[in-house]
Amino acid sequence: MLLPLRHPRLWLTIGWALVALAVLTSLLPSRQMPETHVNDKIEHFAAYAVTSLWFAGIYPRSRYTAIGLSLFAMGVGIEVAQGIMKMGRHAEFGDVVANSSGIAFALTAAWVGLGGWAQRVEAWIRTRRG
Repeated sequence: MLLPLRHPRLWLTIGWALVALAVLTSLLPSRQMPETHVNDKIEHFAAYAVTSLWFAGIYPRSRYTAIGLSLFAMGVGIEVAQGIMKMGRHAEFGDVVANSSGIAFALTAAWVGLGGWAQRVEAWIRTRRG
């Protein structure tokens, strides 16, 4: 059950687009990926932190465990797929650690105050419109 939001489909669609982007960029052959000049583990941490915080902004605290476990499973599944596909990507335990760290960081931040941010954004937009 989502939080009571004015635009729940929009928030959910963006969240699932983040998931799709993470899967796509993780499974594309490495030669098709642009060079970002950012450490791979920082990219993993950031991607999973943003995605976790996104979902924590649209779901109540009671769903944080499910969010964390789902994203953890997605990250492990992606690493397994990378190992099986043999398309220039490699399964790395360090990536799972970075993903998990991003999830833990974001859900902790959500628990201490950033959770439910989508409701605050919608309220702010409503007051700006008058």
